[in-house]
Amino acid sequence: MWIDTHCHLDAAEFAADRDAVAAAAQAAGVATIVVPAVAVANFAAVRDCCRRYPGCVPAYGIHPMYTPQARDEDLPVLRGWLERERPVAVGEIGLDFFVPGLDPQRQLHFFVEQLKLARDFDLPVLLHVRRAVDPILRELRRYRLRGGIAHAFNGSRQQAEVFIDLGFKLGFGGAMTWSRATRLRALAAELPREAIVLETDAPDIPPQFAVPDPASGRARNEPALLPRIAETLAAAWSLPLPEVAGITSRNAISILSNITE
Repeated sequence: MWIDTHCHLDAAEFAADRDAVAAAAQAAGVATIVVPAVAVANFAAVRDCCRRYPGCVPAYGIHPMYTPQARDEDLPVLRGWLERERPVAVGEIGLDFFVPGLDPQRQLHFFVEQLKLARDFDLPVLLHVRRAVDPILRELRRYRLRGGIAHAFNGSRQQAEVFIDLGFKLGFGGAMTWSRATRLRALAAELPREAIVLETDAPDIPPQFAVPDPASGRARNEPALLPRIAETLAAAWSLPLPEVAGITSRNAISILSNITE
């Protein structure tokens, strides 16, 4: 059994063939797909996606890249969804200091308020961390949670150890499959195995082997690619693929709410 801990299956990139994408994931052995929301406007789409496709489970949150459109009134709306829907996590939330034009203070405001909600509901969080590891760790030390997942982790060994000490797992995916990603593969090999979970972030962060679309020239990631992505982790760990599936799935189950084997 594989668990994709981060996949935007509700995204517009899957509008034309979402049924086929979900079926292919099941056929590939991806038994559980975590579908995180990015804004109040797509909460219903995430919920409906998870009701439609077996094995899909929701997380609800306001993504830092969507904070320009977010309003303070969205926070009580999020509280209501967390109360009614029993998601596996609050997410995708965090900070993004890479994308130009995003107000850091506005991001921080929504991030902190969502950390408080996660604490109130005793839920883990799915963290978006881009050029903002240290500010995020500072807030996690202030608002002690039950943990969560640092999605698409690309920090240092020292930063990884702080996340782990705070009860977090680290998400590894398609980025580690690229030939130039030697540091990321070395980090995966060095870290405790119980700290790592697998993800695709589909349709984003495609692995090196993803086939580009002939029309656009762009490759699309899909949850069915997760076992092939995991081959890179299996090589780093010198373990058979079924053992990697078992380890990473148990890690995901241990940190997410309402998921069982």
